[in-house]
Amino acid sequence: MRIHVPEGVPAVVSEAIEAANAHDTERFLDAFAASGTVDDWGRVFTGRDEIRDWSDREFIGLHVTLDDLVFVEIPDGVAVRARVGGSGFNGPSTFTFLVASDAITRMTITA
Repeated sequence: MRIHVPEGVPAVVSEAIEAANAHDTERFLDAFAASGTVDDWGRVFTGRDEIRDWSDREFIGLHVTLDDLVFVEIPDGVAVRARVGGSGFNGPSTFTFLVASDAITRMTITA
C-alpha cells in the first residue's frame, strides 16, 4: 500500500510504514540503523534481532495495518498519528521516528 507522505518527511519513515503495511519484516528492519530501537509503550527493543522478535510477536506478525496517517515534523524526525489495525492492538497510536543518516534510530509508540 503506497501512502501519501508530505514533503519533508524522511523517505525511510514512509518506507518503514509501507513495509509494515505490506507485512514485510525484512524491509521494515532495513529501515533501522544497526543500533536502532523500538520503544513500545516503555518496553525498549534494540538492534535487528530484538526488533524482529518484537515485530514477529506484536507488530508485523499480527498483520498490523497503519491507516489514517497524520504526519507532524519534529526535530530530527517525524511523529505519525495512525489508526492501528490487525490481529493485535487496534486503535489510535502515535509513532515517533527519530532519523539520522537516512536510517531510523528510534521508533517510539505511544497513545
